[in-house]
Amino acid sequence: MPDYRVIAYIVKTHGRRGEVVAVPADGLPSLIHTGLSLCVVPPHLKGPRWRKVVAVKPGEHGDQIKLSGIDGLGDSEPLRGRYLLADAKDLPEGFDLHDAQHLLRRRVTDPNLGDLGTIKEIYTGPANDVWVVGAEEHEYTIPVIPSVVATIPPEDPIVVHVSEGTIDTGEQE
Repeated sequence: MPDYRVIAYIVKTHGRRGEVVAVPADGLPSLIHTGLSLCVVPPHLKGPRWRKVVAVKPGEHGDQIKLSGIDGLGDSEPLRGRYLLADAKDLPEGFDLHDAQHLLRRRVTDPNLGDLGTIKEIYTGPANDVWVVGAEEHEYTIPVIPSVVATIPPEDPIVVHVSEGTIDTGEQE
């Protein structure tokens, strides 16, 4: 069963040859590259839903992309405001560590501390992301770095390895 992920949002058209400008979704890095197959959603009633990225040019306000079958302003104008989905198998390794759509509300445990709660928020930082994890009585901030979060399993729970002193457990010494 394919696993599709929202990776970008089309904000505007660019030029007369059908290019569009897309920005990454949910704080993701830019994941669009030449040759990537993308599904435009919500789809049009008629015509293909899947498009190949023919060209991509990073820009200050998003990626300028050219999609297969979009050859003019008349073709690109209806794409404004639509999302771009990609099959997770076509995305780079480690993508799942930054996919807020897939991570929020996932349960997090530590072998030593036990159940920490669920991921409530994700902050994107310059060096690494940070998860805000918690239950009713406690809330923790967990750095998303390889020594703490090695992999993301397809289902709950996400096992983290928090070294002593990395998070505040609320216990007094």
